Amino acid sequence: MKEFGYERAADVSGALALLDADPDARFLGGGTNLVDLMKTGVERPGRLVDIRGLPLDRIEVAEDGGLRIGATVANSDLAAHPDVRRAYPALAQAVLAGASGQLRNMATVGGNLLQRTRCGYFGDVTKPCNKRVPGSGCPAIEGEHHNHAVLGASDHCVATHPSDMGVALAAFGAVVSYETADGPGALPVTEFYLPVGDTPHLETALPPGALITGVTLPPASVAANSRYRKVRERASYAFAIGSIAAALDVRDGFVREVRLAFGAVASRPWRAHTAEQALTGGPADAAAFAAAADAELAAARPLPHNAYKVTLMRNLVVAVLSELAEEATR
Repeated sequence: MKEFGYERAADVSGALALLDADPDARFLGGGTNLVDLMKTGVERPGRLVDIRGLPLDRIEVAEDGGLRIGATVANSDLAAHPDVRRAYPALAQAVLAGASGQLRNMATVGGNLLQRTRCGYFGDVTKPCNKRVPGSGCPAIEGEHHNHAVLGASDHCVATHPSDMGVALAAFGAVVSYETADGPGALPVTEFYLPVGDTPHLETALPPGALITGVTLPPASVAANSRYRKVRERASYAFAIGSIAAALDVRDGFVREVRLAFGAVASRPWRAHTAEQALTGGPADAAAFAAAADAELAAARPLPHNAYKVTLMRNLVVAVLSELAEEATR
């Protein structure tokens, strides 16, 4: 591992100043992804600016009934918070589905959003990777890609985003807040991540030197009847091969409101707007759920060894929405 300096930030302005003074510096939260990448040589910061001591570790109910979640809130605290479990159960379930208990105790909300792909080629500095070294190629397209993207990929990158939490945040229309030396800003989660295109190394729309300060969940009554379902290759700690965050409001057998987002199928959490539009106002039955899934997945462009994900996601949509529809009528 490359030698690096270490600074502990006392406040947000101080953290921004430390990063501004050293272009080779990085913010450090729990370090559960960054430190691993430093060990393999993928990340090589010259200085770490520790932000765990900043006053960004609270979860508060907003005036409009939504939630404000600080960037340094530990994943385990987020999953256990009573307001999260009551009003946004799919978010609590998504966080619990990710990593192990020990990692959730360290990992932060801001760091979870910024974690990088688990593509094997990205993590191996002896291999080419457009995300790590722009213009070097994407060997996954012809190589190992069974758990890679089927939606929104390009000829330059087919990696997936690994976050479970981000999928639920996308479904509920969460907004990411940040601070820069020029002042505060905010981005919806669906705009926070950039499309792959021909620049897969540019992953988020955060301005240079920005510090994530929190996430806001807008009020959404539909979120109370929600679920996160994750499929993985082993029951213990593992990244998803497909996942879904879904929320459903049914009245008299018809869909009044629905929220859907997919995980492990694209370079970012995938908000399923096409499926949502197809379902809203229509019958809440398995046939309608399947048709909506097919409409969303019509844009899928699978590779030879990950085409199973299209069928997997279709089945997840039908199964989870059918469960939520049944619960909504009890």
